[in-house]
Amino acid sequence: MIDSRFVFLAIALSLWGSWSYLRDTVRGTTVPHRVTWGLWGLEGLLAFAVEVEQGVGLSSVMTLALGLVPCFVFAASFLNPSARWRIDRVDVVCGTLSLVGIVVWASVHEATLALISFTAADAIAGLPTFRKGWKDPSSETPRAFALGAINTLLTVLTLRQITTAGALFPGMICVSDTILTAVLVFRIGPRWRGELRGAS
Repeated sequence: MIDSRFVFLAIALSLWGSWSYLRDTVRGTTVPHRVTWGLWGLEGLLAFAVEVEQGVGLSSVMTLALGLVPCFVFAASFLNPSARWRIDRVDVVCGTLSLVGIVVWASVHEATLALISFTAADAIAGLPTFRKGWKDPSSETPRAFALGAINTLLTVLTLRQITTAGALFPGMICVSDTILTAVLVFRIGPRWRGELRGAS
């Protein structure tokens, strides 16, 4: 494991990626999916509360950032009328399932189970953005997710001991952000559909 002060580097990378995403959202070049970002904000803040309760330590600051940033992105999406994406039935289902995780947390009052349910809920909340990135990679800012993968990896590495409480949430984000970055950078969706054949 690495020195716990690396968490501050992780926070700096998170702020850099967040600034890029917020800037592009306000400009209208990035179109955040409001279902994803609204739920990410709520779930991230609740996950931070769970980590504080379990005494995770300094690395929980990264989780706090992971909760606040989506709230800012969600708010910024209303500043530009073009910065929106049509919400369909699949998005509603994902949002509903994600909210179930919050209900589980509120019902069980058990910190570890709450964190597990939130991690699953957070992953489900990300599916609308994954679908959007698959359909239209140009509607996203890959740098934000690439930096997200790096800063959450650093967060996990700062843990003195790998525990469910400390590693599950940032670890899941690291994996999902890595996959989403690849989908966006390599335009896997359009390539899969054969839309780039004429350009290659």
